[in-house]
Amino acid sequence: MASKNHTITSQKKQPKLPKTNGKLVKNTTSKQHIKKKLNKTISTKKITKTTSIVFQINYHTTFGQELFITGNHEIFGNNNLSKALAMHYLNNDWWSVSLDLTNISLTSPIIYNYVLRNADGSIIQDWGNDKVLDITAFKTKEVLIKDTWNYAGYYQNSFYTEPFKKVLLNQITNTNITSSKKTTHLFKIKVPILQEDELVCITGSTKALKNWNSEQPLLMYKKNDDDFFYIGVDLSKTTFPVAYKYAIYNTKEHRITKYEDGDNRLLYDEASINKTVIINNGFIALPATQWKGAGVAIPVFSLRSEKNFGVGEFTDIKLLVDWNKKVGLKLIQLLPINDTTATNTWVDSYPYAAISAFALHPLYLNLQQVAGKKYQTLFNKLETERKRLNALPSVDYEAVMKIKTTFIQQIFPLVSKTTFASKSYQAFYQSNKQWLIPYAAFSFLRDTNKTANFNEWKTHQTFNEKEIETLVEEKGDAIKIHFFIQYQLHLQLKQATEYAHKNGVIIKGDIPIGICPNSADAWQQPDLYNMDMQAGAPPDNFAVKGQNWGFPTYNWQKMKEDGYTWWKQRFEQMSYYFDAFRIDHILGFFRIWSIPTNAVEGIMGHFVPAIPVNIEEFSLRNIPFNYNRYTQPYINDDILLQLFDNDADYVKKQFLKYNEFDTYILKPEYNNQKKVETYFATLDTNKKNKKIKEGLFNLISNVILFEEKGSKGKQFHFRFAVHTTSSFKHFDEQTQKQIYNLYINYYFHRQDDFWLKEAMQKLPALKRVTNMLVCGEDLGLVSSCVPIVMKQLGLLSLEIQRMPKDAHKDFFHPNDAPYLSVVTPSTHDMSTIRGWWEENKNTTQHFYNNELGKQGNAPQHCEAWISEMIIMQHLHSPAMWSIFQLQDLMGIDDKLRRENFEDERINVPSNPKNYWKYRMHLPLEKLLKEINFNTQLKQAITISNR
Repeated sequence: MASKNHTITSQKKQPKLPKTNGKLVKNTTSKQHIKKKLNKTISTKKITKTTSIVFQINYHTTFGQELFITGNHEIFGNNNLSKALAMHYLNNDWWSVSLDLTNISLTSPIIYNYVLRNADGSIIQDWGNDKVLDITAFKTKEVLIKDTWNYAGYYQNSFYTEPFKKVLLNQITNTNITSSKKTTHLFKIKVPILQEDELVCITGSTKALKNWNSEQPLLMYKKNDDDFFYIGVDLSKTTFPVAYKYAIYNTKEHRITKYEDGDNRLLYDEASINKTVIINNGFIALPATQWKGAGVAIPVFSLRSEKNFGVGEFTDIKLLVDWNKKVGLKLIQLLPINDTTATNTWVDSYPYAAISAFALHPLYLNLQQVAGKKYQTLFNKLETERKRLNALPSVDYEAVMKIKTTFIQQIFPLVSKTTFASKSYQAFYQSNKQWLIPYAAFSFLRDTNKTANFNEWKTHQTFNEKEIETLVEEKGDAIKIHFFIQYQLHLQLKQATEYAHKNGVIIKGDIPIGICPNSADAWQQPDLYNMDMQAGAPPDNFAVKGQNWGFPTYNWQKMKEDGYTWWKQRFEQMSYYFDAFRIDHILGFFRIWSIPTNAVEGIMGHFVPAIPVNIEEFSLRNIPFNYNRYTQPYINDDILLQLFDNDADYVKKQFLKYNEFDTYILKPEYNNQKKVETYFATLDTNKKNKKIKEGLFNLISNVILFEEKGSKGKQFHFRFAVHTTSSFKHFDEQTQKQIYNLYINYYFHRQDDFWLKEAMQKLPALKRVTNMLVCGEDLGLVSSCVPIVMKQLGLLSLEIQRMPKDAHKDFFHPNDAPYLSVVTPSTHDMSTIRGWWEENKNTTQHFYNNELGKQGNAPQHCEAWISEMIIMQHLHSPAMWSIFQLQDLMGIDDKLRRENFEDERINVPSNPKNYWKYRMHLPLEKLLKEINFNTQLKQAITISNR
């Protein structure tokens, strides 16, 4: 285990411990006896059926708020929030409810949660699935449960997610501590992180709690697969109230070394022979923010090994794990790995345009492993081409896909019968057939019709489940070959992630915000998407015309009808392979930048959903309103001359017609960007045509408002950055001021509460589907409600040095990062540190003097020591994770890093036709042998306590 921090571990040699009720069982005791003692947490002379249970929750409420209990039993509404059990108000800090169990059968454990309903009807549910009621464990007539609300935003919850429980923190339980024979009160507490030689204990103001004895407290035990530490105590001879605290006991020093922070806890519930009191105190009041980790980010396709096929493969992840382990990195972050095969060209290299939200990309399949020893000779015939492709500096997407597809078609008939007969394959098929069959049929029909656009297919344009089942039977192996490919990919990725776990490394995936419009998902369930709109992002410094991703937007209302099943299935699928995941453009769960399909540029969009501007608002602000002036492109001779210069007369003649008042309108055949793009696609791509096309795009976007669909001219949305348009600048000064104030209100004030409620309808339910660690890519135009929701749900934010979220700062300093965050100097959508250093000398100089604290002129190039300083800033950040692109890490070594930094960039967001082909410039096998670099990096990580 790479981490020094861990939860309870069994000592090889048991230290001498104090004799207490929380005592050690002698090593000579049999395992059966130990198990019996552990299960016997509550004991009385006579076994009695529990007939009454009281739930009490310590939660401060205000007028109009109500509390309920939900759970997987009919008394709690079977997890249906509308049927949850109502609680009763005791006072502002306590709620209670009593259950008579005389005629209720509770034979199996129940998982329950508390639910808060606000005055406005909104719902908040406390977090976790560790509130478990097992009534068979109690032997008293009455049970009183005193619970603590688990706020989802508590950072300690992160340590109970899968990566921490299964990989990063040891979860060995101690089975040598027991409760007292007679128990009236059962204490339970969660302690996420313990150092070596530390145990959890409790002590207090009574003899049964050892009278605050720091050398002989009550030690607590932890059950298998349980998040809590427990100890049962007999307080029948105790005077109440009782003061107590949880603490950390050091087994080497034989004393308490840390008491929890804050005032003493107080217990008022007296003991009774017929009652058991369970005290759930939630988390121990001790900081746990000392745990920090570092990771590397790289797309799978960018990995290079000596034996791969000119592209990274799932099997190469094992070599990357070996390197991670060598230098002390605990995480590998990947880009999306879903199948994107839509055109069978390099355009499919775009990893965010998946044709299936569930299928893996055949690009990443290791052919040699599929061939096995039996068909090694067949694979060896590819060796010459394999070496050629692997020697290339970047990925040749089309060539790699062609040779892999051909080989799979050759090997499939030889191994399919054995594969399909295996129990492993059959289990895979049964677990995934809900998406696997439609995906395989889609892939077959795509290839048959030579297009992924299902609207152009000769048959099966509309998905019909029964027809597709018949098609699969008719076409047989022509479709089932895709079952085979997905199964092989599943095996290889699963093996890679299991290898990572064994070596103390977790894998972080990436969930794209969108799907390809020509995809199996859109074909199978088109009503889940707005196929007449395109998702994107508003303009920013990286893309001044905005971004148009070309994905259909989500029909959230339709998705809500079945409880967001598609999204839940997506999250569940991620958990097969990943420990953590990044939600791409998490802002899309609040609102999405929606662009009509007749537009090309992102500037033509607006946020959906959004509260529109009503026509009455213009008159209320004394703004003269003219529908055509505000919603149509404003074109006059001055604007034409500015955009087209000497070509202005040609543009007027070819594309415009005279309107009135010395203005022009676009001819119908050129009145949207898509028509203009289509026209110029038939012409030469010379400089003049490019300039005219871009000028026409600018004319079309030279508007003030976009009309809300179906509003009959009564509601509108502002074009983004409206104050920069020539249309705006042709208003008088007073009108400009009034329009701008309304624009600011629209984008930065009126939407926040509305968007917060939108996000809270979706994200909490989706987060509950999985126990993975969830990170949100919260970049771009971030409204004030976004960090509120992220904090409430305990989602890790993304903090980038050159993209401060504070508009008053030029840079974000890693020292200012919240604990629940990921800090990074760059992402795949940006230039690397070295590339950024040379983009703008003024910016670089400012950064050099103010962020690095250096005097004088900044070096012209980003020297290795500069890269190292920036890396060190991030490693020493208080953030839970520091994650770096591999290119940035190699930048700290002059001899190792790539000669040309421009070849290190993965994506340029402003270029919709970017070729995603970056590869490491040296194989992982060689990287593992770079002693000087690996030692330097390991030392940096160690010094930063990551």
